[in-house]
Amino acid sequence: MTNDPRLTPLAASLPATVPFVGPEARERLTGRPFVARLGANENAFGPSPWAIAAMRRAAMDSWKYGDSESHDLRSAIAEREGVSPENVMVGEGIDGLLGLLVRLLVGLGDNVVTSDGAYPTFNYHVAGFGGVLHRIPYTGDFEDPSRLIAKAKDVGAKLIYIANPDNPMGTVHDAVTVVRMVQAVPAGALLVLDEAYLEFADESVVPDIPIEDTRVIRMRTFSKAYGLAGARVGYALGPKSVISAFDRVRNHFGMSRMSQAGALAAYRDEEWLAHVRAEVILARRRIGEIAADNGLTVIPSSTNFVCIDCGRDGAFAKCVLDALDVRGIFVRMPFVAPQNRCIRVSCGTPEELDAFAEALPLALAEAAEG
Repeated sequence: MTNDPRLTPLAASLPATVPFVGPEARERLTGRPFVARLGANENAFGPSPWAIAAMRRAAMDSWKYGDSESHDLRSAIAEREGVSPENVMVGEGIDGLLGLLVRLLVGLGDNVVTSDGAYPTFNYHVAGFGGVLHRIPYTGDFEDPSRLIAKAKDVGAKLIYIANPDNPMGTVHDAVTVVRMVQAVPAGALLVLDEAYLEFADESVVPDIPIEDTRVIRMRTFSKAYGLAGARVGYALGPKSVISAFDRVRNHFGMSRMSQAGALAAYRDEEWLAHVRAEVILARRRIGEIAADNGLTVIPSSTNFVCIDCGRDGAFAKCVLDALDVRGIFVRMPFVAPQNRCIRVSCGTPEELDAFAEALPLALAEAAEG
């Protein structure tokens, strides 16, 4: 297809693609629903009942725009974090906040450093604003802070991206390692610390970073532990000088009343969050047992998903994934070798994991036959 001549040269140079193909798109393509939705790292245990009730109440006022400042939600987050509301920015999920951050800091030809195979939506934003990506391989299924920093110094990067805990591998660095990385960020760069899965990790890995440290911005979400992926709510924590810049480019009415109300109620329901964490621990254990029953091993996970090492290469893992897909089991896999030897399985309900357990040996046998 030829490009519309009205597109900018940058837009015309980009592929018409999306970082992920959603499960609904797969269902439309195949003409059948999935039996087990275990590929998008959603919270299968659902949002807090408080959040559901709050969103129902807010629906009555949906004729009104949402609060353009997300005042109540920002204030609640700030209070728990012990910071000022001016240190918090709420946006349309981490994805939306990443796009705004790249727009603010990355111009045509600016260098950005990330890990090869890390969260692809970040790369999508960098490409969309004309940045140049420098990718560092994983080291032993971990993103490598030292090598990321070294490359950033070498190329004069504007942004450095790392997820801790990591997606897609589920591995995590301890707090000391993260603090050491922040301290090593070169002048002129900003470390983007994606903490989407932090609620599933041990509290000992949470780094103590002064909120006004201008070398780092932290990204968190209500999509995972809080079960509000469809509501699109994320937030950034950082120095006021960085957070205030979002007001220059953000969609000030991008957060609906229902999303804000649901997130605030979910944030206050610590009992439900504890319930979800407990269910995830059980599901991680179950996935490990399913893998072991099939002679496979897992990558220890600090998230709400588990990577199963299929024991061969990426081509074999893709055959396993496709064979699961045919049987109605939606999973995903890392994109880059050698991590693509794995399939990534979200922590689903017991019923979903039973379906996965039934399908996996058949999928492995089919993949082995070639």
